[in-house]
Amino acid sequence: MERWKGIVLIVIGSILWGATGPMIEWVLGNNSMAVSFFLTIRLVSAGASILVFLKLSGKSVMAIWKEKFWLMQLCIFGIFGMLGVQYTFVAAIEASNASIATLMQFLGPIYIVLFFSWKSKMFPPRYQVVGIIGTLLGLFLLLTNADISKLLISNEALLWGLGVGIAFSIYTVYPARLMKEWGVLVVVGWGMLIGGTVLALVSKIWRSDDWGQLVEYPVNFLVVIIILIGTIAFILFLSSMKYITAVETSILSSIEPLTALIISVIWLGQVLGLWQYVGVIVMLLFVTWLSIAGQGKRGVV
Repeated sequence: MERWKGIVLIVIGSILWGATGPMIEWVLGNNSMAVSFFLTIRLVSAGASILVFLKLSGKSVMAIWKEKFWLMQLCIFGIFGMLGVQYTFVAAIEASNASIATLMQFLGPIYIVLFFSWKSKMFPPRYQVVGIIGTLLGLFLLLTNADISKLLISNEALLWGLGVGIAFSIYTVYPARLMKEWGVLVVVGWGMLIGGTVLALVSKIWRSDDWGQLVEYPVNFLVVIIILIGTIAFILFLSSMKYITAVETSILSSIEPLTALIISVIWLGQVLGLWQYVGVIVMLLFVTWLSIAGQGKRGVV
């Protein structure tokens, strides 16, 4: 029963998170709202909501600020992890589309494998090499539709997409000790609030001309929905990890890009080429292979 609870949580969380991509694409594509403005509103609102939720649940949310060592790590995570992954993801959506941006984050495991191989000065195991090659093959098909002479996205979109994978790997690996010490939601909530505050200061949000767009319908409605379901998705996703294994989480989270793709096709009229669809399937299969094979190797050890 507990396992099924975890499966339901991860499935609903992945569907909700995947749905935010096309919504962001629509918001950015149908008005002149800047990425920095939209992201500041999203991060600050979501972070504050999580912290208020924790406070109302009787959890301590201020204790981490009394520990200088942990506070420094929290700030690094908030700026380079949380803000990094969110900004590159939204910028990739603006430069390409939600489907490609969502799939590009699945390059994260490759960067993680390469980082730990470099750190240990050892060549990656065979199963990881197979997973990397397969994932890159799928990415090639997605970005070219099997035509080597033509790149179907701009250079800017490609750079932001590669950035999504790098930022996602930092976001995944760096906060492990933080979350173990202070809890996932405390770290995520403060990470969002810190990242959003830094972006607000850097972009001087108080001088922005985009404030007026927040009162326009349906932009204001979609922004609220994006913040709401994105925050709920995060809580559901993290809560599921109490009941199911990392392998099951990895496999079931593949629903996220599929949701983004289906919504983009139905709502935004986005159509991919035949080989691009093949590329999507290949990427998801080999990312799943990396997770399953890796779990198997750890089990042997």
